Amino acid sequence: MTEEVVKATHLPVTVKTRLGWDEQTKNIVEVAERLQDIGIQALSVHGRTRVQMYKGEANWELIGKIKENPCSRGGRVYASTRVDNVWSFEQEETFLKSAPAHLQLPLLLGLWTGQREGDLLRLPWSAYDGTRIRLRPRKTITKRRPKGTTVVIPVGAPLKAALDEAAKHKVGPVVLTSTDKRPWTEGGFRASWRKACAKAGIVQVTFNDLRGTAVTRLALVGCSEPEIASITGHSLRDVRSILDQHYLHRDPALAASAIRKLEDAVSANKTG
Repeated sequence: MTEEVVKATHLPVTVKTRLGWDEQTKNIVEVAERLQDIGIQALSVHGRTRVQMYKGEANWELIGKIKENPCSRGGRVYASTRVDNVWSFEQEETFLKSAPAHLQLPLLLGLWTGQREGDLLRLPWSAYDGTRIRLRPRKTITKRRPKGTTVVIPVGAPLKAALDEAAKHKVGPVVLTSTDKRPWTEGGFRASWRKACAKAGIVQVTFNDLRGTAVTRLALVGCSEPEIASITGHSLRDVRSILDQHYLHRDPALAASAIRKLEDAVSANKTG
């Protein structure tokens, strides 16, 4: 509903919400990330759950994980500890070993395309030609650009293998389906995803974190910011923001790479 409001007006849209419904559903960080992707301009958070109403202690620590008012940074909201919320290769491997097949494909799509949850849940088979995925992220659809912007993503080998296998058993036009072969509802997918993560012992990372993880992995293998943006659909500004502020801060792999480059340069200078 919030997304439809954002799309229907040129005025800034703001949201006021709580930490969650109860102690078991304090999902404000994930909600903030989804609202960020929708395009809200400010977020106000009450430090209690709906069940608490106005009683009990406010959870200021959880509020602290929402770093800033998005109005101050061009509409972007990120949690303050994103560096700790990048999927590791170990977590990826653990999830793939534990999760059912119909949840393994969403993981690979998230990691290899960097696209948002909603866009992946709506992804049709017609968007995949065997080597590339072509889609128009919903966030790129505006009044000025009603057709949005098309993103063309070359499909990496692990994702291609998973897509080709899933295509053999496809039912209907949508790539991602639940156990009954029907398109996911967002609520149903999130509930199943949380259960799969809990079973695999995956904590501190969400499906939304796959998008930033994709950016991080592309950067770590030497992709330029324009190359990353061409795949994920981020603006160059957002790519820089993610890399600079949240995902690559003091990353040891980058530090090691920098030292190797320095050593090579020094060695080349001496031999020259």
